[in-house]
Amino acid sequence: MIFDLLLLAQDGVPPAGDGAWFFWTVMAIVVVTGFILLIAAISFAAFGKIWFQAYMSDADVSMLALVGMWFRQVNMRIVVQAKIMAAQAGLDINRRTGISTARVEAHYLAGGNVMNVIHAIIAAHRAGIPLDFDQAAAIDLAGRDVLDAVRTSVHPKVIDCPDPRRSGNDTLAAVAKDGIELRVKARVTVRTNLARLIGGATEDTVIARVGEGIITSIGSSATHKDVLANPNRISKAVLDRGLDNQTAFEIVSIDIAHVVVGQNIGARLQADAAEADTRVARALAEQRRSEAVAHEQEMKAKVAENRAALVEAEAQVPLAMATAFQKGNLSTAN
Repeated sequence: MIFDLLLLAQDGVPPAGDGAWFFWTVMAIVVVTGFILLIAAISFAAFGKIWFQAYMSDADVSMLALVGMWFRQVNMRIVVQAKIMAAQAGLDINRRTGISTARVEAHYLAGGNVMNVIHAIIAAHRAGIPLDFDQAAAIDLAGRDVLDAVRTSVHPKVIDCPDPRRSGNDTLAAVAKDGIELRVKARVTVRTNLARLIGGATEDTVIARVGEGIITSIGSSATHKDVLANPNRISKAVLDRGLDNQTAFEIVSIDIAHVVVGQNIGARLQADAAEADTRVARALAEQRRSEAVAHEQEMKAKVAENRAALVEAEAQVPLAMATAFQKGNLSTAN
């Protein structure tokens, strides 16, 4: 019947009745099927190679997902490579609970470093460190190097305290109670705490806290000899303070690299105090001398004033005698 309808259509005679409905239905199915097959052929021609690579690697990446990545302008090679690496490493790539294609694509669209995250998860998986994709992606989007963090967790790194590159100083200076200065350099071994990596303080905070703890420990020592005899007491005192709280690292150990005796700050301070007392005494003596000189000049002024008064009085005597003679108040004695 279908062939009859097709022959009629070729002869230019349109089918009528129930045959027309059946004909156009078949034609619509044929057109839709052909369109679908055409899209499938184009998709396979464009994405067949990368889809086949993912299929052979059990990466669970569908052709529809590849087409969607193309429309969303996602680098599908990076996503597929990440899924292949995760699958071959034995990670969970379940579409609901694991490293699904949608999650990897979403992290790429958010501006994250997909390959760095996958490498970090694989390294953590091999080392037995619990790290899922969401946590690793959050660390990556927070601006932290998640791969370096995992490596530091596996292989703790050593940082200098103080760090010459940050402070420009090679040693920390602290003064014991006896006034002797000690210059100390420490090496701090830390490993990353992935649970506190987001929002945790950086290496600068760890260095600052360790430096403060070393200075406090030396300052509380009775003599510098106690520190020289047992430098480990500094490390123990600093570790007991829990300086890695609220930081992205866990302090493994604090080792005192070397201790150098510096200046006698106490003696220098005493000498400075004595010099200051001497200057104060000299100032007071100079003040008293100035006051004595001023008092002497005052007395000289008073003497001169009295002499002037005496001269004035003596000048009045002849005048008084002359007046007396004129008035006859004085007479010549026989």
